[in-house]
Amino acid sequence: MSHTAELIAIGTELLLGNIANTDAQMISEGLSELGINVYYHTVVGDNPDRVRQAVEIARRRADIIITTGGLGPTCDDLTKVALAEAFGKKLVYHEPSAQRIRERFAAMERPVTENNFQQAMVPEGCTVLDNDWGTAPGVAFESDGTHVILLPGPPRECEMMFRHRAVPYLKTLSDGVIASRTVKTFGIGESAAEALLRDLMNSLHNPTLAPYAKPTGTELRITAHAATEEEAYALIAPVEEQVKEIIGDHVIGVNVNSIQEVCLNLLKEKGLTLGTAESCTGGLIAKLITDLPGASAVLKGGIVSYTNQVKTGVLEVPQALLEEYGAVSPQVAEAMARGAKKVLGCDIALSATGVAGPDPDDRGNPVGLVYLGLAYGEDCIVQEYHAGRGDRDRVRRLSAGTALDMVRRYLTGLL
Repeated sequence: MSHTAELIAIGTELLLGNIANTDAQMISEGLSELGINVYYHTVVGDNPDRVRQAVEIARRRADIIITTGGLGPTCDDLTKVALAEAFGKKLVYHEPSAQRIRERFAAMERPVTENNFQQAMVPEGCTVLDNDWGTAPGVAFESDGTHVILLPGPPRECEMMFRHRAVPYLKTLSDGVIASRTVKTFGIGESAAEALLRDLMNSLHNPTLAPYAKPTGTELRITAHAATEEEAYALIAPVEEQVKEIIGDHVIGVNVNSIQEVCLNLLKEKGLTLGTAESCTGGLIAKLITDLPGASAVLKGGIVSYTNQVKTGVLEVPQALLEEYGAVSPQVAEAMARGAKKVLGCDIALSATGVAGPDPDDRGNPVGLVYLGLAYGEDCIVQEYHAGRGDRDRVRRLSAGTALDMVRRYLTGLL
C-alpha cells in the first residue's frame, strides 16, 4: 500500500521568519527514502483553533500526519492538546516519561520545574517515542486509518527522533521492505538530468527513480518495494547501472555524501597528499576536506593567497605573470598550483583564482570567471570555469567543488 503524508510545523516563530523550517526538509527527504509521498507542507502558528483546522484539512488528504514543534513545557506548547482534541483522545500522565525528565534534569544538575511535567502528558493509547536528545517525548497513534506522529521542533532533536523513533514506526506500516540507493552527481542540474532520464523514469513502476536538486549537482534516488531487502536491492541494481551509463562521468558515486568525501577516499586509496593555494575561494577547498574525519592523512596544508604579495612572496608566482596577465588568468592559476606543490610538499596541489563578485575585476573579467589549476608530478592542468552570476558564496562554493571534482576526474582517468 502506498502512503501519503502531510507535515504540519507548529510555531509562530516560523511564520514570522525568525527561524527556517529545516525540520520539514529533513523529514521530507527521509519519507521519500521510505517511498512515502509528501504532497503538502503546512505551517501554523501557536493557536489551538488554527492547529485543529490544519489537522482537519490534513486528515482528508493524507493517511500520515507528522507534526513538529509545540511539545515543550511552556504555555504556547499546545500541540498535544490540539491533536488529542482533533482526534477525540484524552491526555493521560505517562510516568516513565516523567521519570526520564527528572533524570535528565538531574544529569544537568538543574532543578526541574513543575511545568516540565506537562511534557509527560500523552494521548491515551499512543506509542510513546522516547527522546534521548531532549525532554519532550514524541508520540505516535492511529485513529480511523490516519497515523499521527508528533515530534519536537528543535532541529537536532527532531532529526534524531525522526531517524531513530519515527522511521522504525513508519516501516511497520508497510508490508515487506522499502530500500533505496542514491546516485550522486556533480556538475549536472536537475532539469538536465531529468531530460536525460525521462524515458527511463516514465518506464519504471517498481523501483522508481526520482531526481533531487542539490547545490552542486543532482541526487538520483532509486527506491524499490519488495518482500525482503535482498529482493529490493536486486530490483534496484539494473536501474542503478542504467542511470550511471546515461549520466556518465557526472556520477561521482552511489550513497556518498559529497565530492569532498569522494576525493578524500580516492586520495587515501592511492596514498596521495593534497595541498591548496586559494585566492577567490578563500580557503574553502581546504575547509571542505578538513570538515571530514581522516583529513589529516591527506591534506598537507592550504595557502590563502588573496593578495598578489602573498602570491609572489609565498607561492613564488613571478611578478611578470601578474603584470602581463593579471591575477585572474590561466598562467597565474598554473603558477599558484606549482608553487603550492613546492611549498607544501604535497603530491597534488589545487589552485583557484577568479572573480567572486559582486563586481568585475580591474581588468574587466566578469563575475564568476575562475581558473582552477591542478599540479601533479611535472604536469599541471588548468581549467577555465564559469560559475555564472550570483552571490559571492555561490561562486566560491561552486568553484571549490569543481576544483575537487578535478581531483576526482584526474585520479579516475577522466581528466
